[in-house]
Amino acid sequence: MTTDDLIRAAGAVILRGSSEVAVVHRPRYADWTFPKGKLHPGEHVVAAALREVREETGLTVVLGRPLPPVHYRSSGRLKRVDYWVGRVADDAGSIPDDEVDELRWVPVEEAAGLLSYTWDVALLRSLGDAPLDTVPLVLVRHGSAGSRDEWDGDDEARPLDGRGAAQAAVLATVLPAYRPGRLVSSPSARCVQTLEPYARVCGTAIEVDPLLSEEDQDPRRTPELVAALPPHAVVCSHGKVLPGLVEALAGQDVRLPKGGLAVLHRAGERVVAVEQHAT
Repeated sequence: MTTDDLIRAAGAVILRGSSEVAVVHRPRYADWTFPKGKLHPGEHVVAAALREVREETGLTVVLGRPLPPVHYRSSGRLKRVDYWVGRVADDAGSIPDDEVDELRWVPVEEAAGLLSYTWDVALLRSLGDAPLDTVPLVLVRHGSAGSRDEWDGDDEARPLDGRGAAQAAVLATVLPAYRPGRLVSSPSARCVQTLEPYARVCGTAIEVDPLLSEEDQDPRRTPELVAALPPHAVVCSHGKVLPGLVEALAGQDVRLPKGGLAVLHRAGERVVAVEQHAT
């Protein structure tokens, strides 16, 4: 099977407090399930989760830690559905239609008896695998910026190329899932530019920190930098800097591609989940 044969979908298990979960009824299938749907062509999986939840429930959610992906066969093809814990940020009201005709908030302990599929019941049980209330720290490697050897000038001024600009645009569709309160960047132009599309959308200023730059990188100061990182933020830096931060924060060896991001979900001082995405 090639990746072209795989059907991709995304959704969320949305909690209200710690006692209720949202389930939807689909008249076409006469089933009860969690809100989800297929990705549009070229759409990022995280952006798809936000869109599908909003379309099916009227809810705008903030995504917490990822849940185990679900795999099953649909129309003879393998389908993968990625899920996250979801928390409601805004409720525009559910409007019944041919796709979803009812949204129901159900006590978590009763939801297994209503859900139609065994994989949804397994998702429900996975909620207990780690804390549900987490704060995300999003670490982003700057987008593509051409060749360092071909750039005639100060490397800090090297800008994103066309591919990098496209990656920054995709990133702007992903970051709303985490509702970061602050945007922090290396002073390098390519890092600042990677965050600019989202900064324009959310109206948040980009702060710069020289410790995030390649030029001022000093592994001896990593603890100082980690301690200074704000919670609930997006931090954009370089491929030479980010692995040390992830190792110090989560104890994992994470190497991001250009334009990639790692989301560290923290409960207090402990990182309980790390997810990685390309753009």
